[in-house]
Formats: sequence, C-alpha cells, structure tokens
Amino acid sequence: MSKRMTVIFEDEALYTALKVEAARKGRYAKDIVAEAVSEWLEAREDEELRADLEERRTEWKEKGGRSWAAVERDMEQTVSRREKEAKATSV
Repeated sequence: MSKRMTVIFEDEALYTALKVEAARKGRYAKDIVAEAVSEWLEAREDEELRADLEERRTEWKEKGGRSWAAVERDMEQTVSRREKEAKATSV
C-alpha cells in the first residue's frame, strides 16, 4: 500500500543535491528519501537496543555475573556428579 507525503526542503542546496544524486544514480528521489528514512529508523532502533544491552550488562556486573565458561563448567560438574550419584544408587 502506497502512502503519499509532501516533504518541504527549506534548504534548497539539499533539495538540489538530492535531485542531482537521483539523476546520477538513475533513481527516483522518493526512493532515496524512503531509503534514508528507513535507515534512520533502523539506526534509532539499534541505539535503543544498544542502550538496553548496556543497561542489562551493568545490572549483570552489579549482581556478580559470571562468564559463560564458568556457567558451562558448573553445568558439566553438576551433570557429572548426578550421573555418579545415579550409578551409585542403581548398584
């Protein structure tokens, strides 16, 4: 579904640069503007995600977070211990 929007360029040089670049690339100016807006929105989303990730990372550190290697090692030790206990009780 297509939607229309009027964009008013108060900077004539920017408008001219857009039109020249569109002609040079053989593209419509509307497509370049749509692409730029899409990239801008994605960048904003990435910024929000980075901020959220950093907040979570800080919280993890404050709560004494452990490395993944330490978690894996503990899991392997727990599995090994439970397997030995299961063998001992089945014998």
